Amino acid sequence: MQIAVDAMGGDHAPEAIVAGVIEAVKELKDVGIILVGKKEIILEEIKKHKGQHASITLENASQVIDMDEFPAIALRTKKDSSILVCSKLVRENRAQAIVSAGNTGAVMGAMLMNTGRLKGILRPAIAAIIPNFSGGVTLLLDVGANVDCKPASLFQFALMGHVYASYIFGVNNPRIGILSIGEEESKGNELTASVFPLLKASSLNFCGNAEGRDIVNGKFDVVVCDGFVGNVVLKFGESLAEGILSFLKKELTSTFILRLGALLSMPAFKKFKKLVDYSEYGGAPLLGVNGVSIICHGSSSSKAIKNGIRVASEFIRHDVNRHIEEMMGKEVDILE
Repeated sequence: MQIAVDAMGGDHAPEAIVAGVIEAVKELKDVGIILVGKKEIILEEIKKHKGQHASITLENASQVIDMDEFPAIALRTKKDSSILVCSKLVRENRAQAIVSAGNTGAVMGAMLMNTGRLKGILRPAIAAIIPNFSGGVTLLLDVGANVDCKPASLFQFALMGHVYASYIFGVNNPRIGILSIGEEESKGNELTASVFPLLKASSLNFCGNAEGRDIVNGKFDVVVCDGFVGNVVLKFGESLAEGILSFLKKELTSTFILRLGALLSMPAFKKFKKLVDYSEYGGAPLLGVNGVSIICHGSSSSKAIKNGIRVASEFIRHDVNRHIEEMMGKEVDILE
């Protein structure tokens, strides 16, 4: 199993990327890594970790796509960027997956340029893994790949989410919901109203509309929406979790009595911090492309990169893309 890792992508590249790769090859014995980027810089980082790492090879890429660049322009003008080189490795079957904490739009564009979509898929979707308070996770998609969507695309998002939740999280017959403003079938906008009968007629375990609170209460396993709404929800949730942790840290250390109380409550705080820590979940899979692509948070730590590689290996091992295409074949009549 070979996974191409963008060594130059993200706020803490290449230090955090290389460190995460070193951690991954120690834990994942059946995974080989192709580190893609400026070779001399990558080599300097590898030397800091001492020893030889036989399962890591290097692929030179002389250019880097910055986080604030327009993806379409960057992909046209930077032909030797680390993101493009990663996607070409998948196209050439030298790697089965890419992992990048770089420019999200560029990652998606590069995969579409070099590997294309899975058979029958209209648009790819980015799936975010949201921890819920029932002790599991909720898969939310799309969270940014498509600002505007048609009903057929949301239907396919539900199908891809069903497959991912089934094979990666081991959920038997995942509960599917459409993110809306009320649980009643009559609530929502034109898009949600149009998707509802499609999902109702499918073989999926469609449980109706999901309200915002249902993303975190564990009522649904998969929640679908367009990328505009999904990205707003995701960014709000991340900010809220960070704000709660920051507030508690500040308030609970303000007096001696509160510090004592905080010390006694430390196990619960640590559990909550781990629950909302995105690095525990690695990254967001880009579903629907003909290849495996894991998009990590721009500020990913080495732990997040390591877990992103783990997620990519699980995606490959469970052959998720083949199952998506098989599911598409079973449900194709609904979209005709």
